[in-house]
Amino acid sequence: MINSSSDVRLVEDLNRKHSELKKEISKIIVGQDEIIDRILIAIFAQGHCMLVGVPGLAKTLIVKSLADVLDLKYNRIQFTPDLMPSDITGTEILESSTSGEKIFKFVKGPVFSNLLLADEINRTPPKTQSALLEAMQEHKVTAAGVTYRLDEPFFVLATQNPIEQEGTYPLPEAQLDRFMFNLWLDYPSGEEEIEIVNKTTSSYSPTLSHIFSKQEIIDFQNLVKRVPVAEEVIKYAVNQVRKTRPQNPESPDYIKNYINYGAGPRASQYLILGAKTYAILNGRYTPEINDIKIVSKPVLRHRLITNFNSDADNVTTLDLIDKLFK
Repeated sequence: MINSSSDVRLVEDLNRKHSELKKEISKIIVGQDEIIDRILIAIFAQGHCMLVGVPGLAKTLIVKSLADVLDLKYNRIQFTPDLMPSDITGTEILESSTSGEKIFKFVKGPVFSNLLLADEINRTPPKTQSALLEAMQEHKVTAAGVTYRLDEPFFVLATQNPIEQEGTYPLPEAQLDRFMFNLWLDYPSGEEEIEIVNKTTSSYSPTLSHIFSKQEIIDFQNLVKRVPVAEEVIKYAVNQVRKTRPQNPESPDYIKNYINYGAGPRASQYLILGAKTYAILNGRYTPEINDIKIVSKPVLRHRLITNFNSDADNVTTLDLIDKLFK
């Protein structure tokens, strides 16, 4: 529980560093404040993010810039149809020792990093996707019977292009459920686009400072676990998730009419973790019901499976989430 003076100082420190980080990131990234905030929430809540947006919206640049200011080891994997699981996790090679003896040596793959960008994750077959998703869930890799732990902290930020579906392998809902947030990037405003063009077509070349250390990130992750939550806030989150399930007698009629499958218990967990993190990032020591509402869209967007009726009536998952959390 946050009741000690050291935890109070940690919240104040996190609040200050959060402001510094946003100021630092703005040297490189124009706009996208909400997206950056949501990614930070996922990082401190020990979750992973799916970034969805058309090409050119700086998805890769956001991740690379965050790795710089968070002082994390960063790797990027460009997913392609011919990518193999060993290209992600690593592979064993036969090597000669000084005595001439042949030995197998494990060469670690790009998953051995702190912040991993899985670029266009839907462009590779399910076998390779599952290799990454296993590492996301377990934070370890097993090769030839030997288990290797991944360095902490470890996060995966995956990207998808929503407009090109030819030659892609969409992630099954069970795999999408492993991501805490599903974030959709929108086009910049006119003023933001002018600023982007001014910065990227000139000699402007800023240097980013490190705002967080790896140990500080781990400390703040542990702090999130200690944040107290009122029973009524937990009940609200659980009840709202349960209402997304059409089999639930208490679900509204529009849910029963438009949804085939609702969200599972992982959604309730992420609503609470997201609300906790959002609260302390804004200098508060416990989350409120409004914090649940703020994180509801990125948590639930990819967890509600709509049916034909929703397509016919042009009702989206966001419409249903809005209606549910009014």
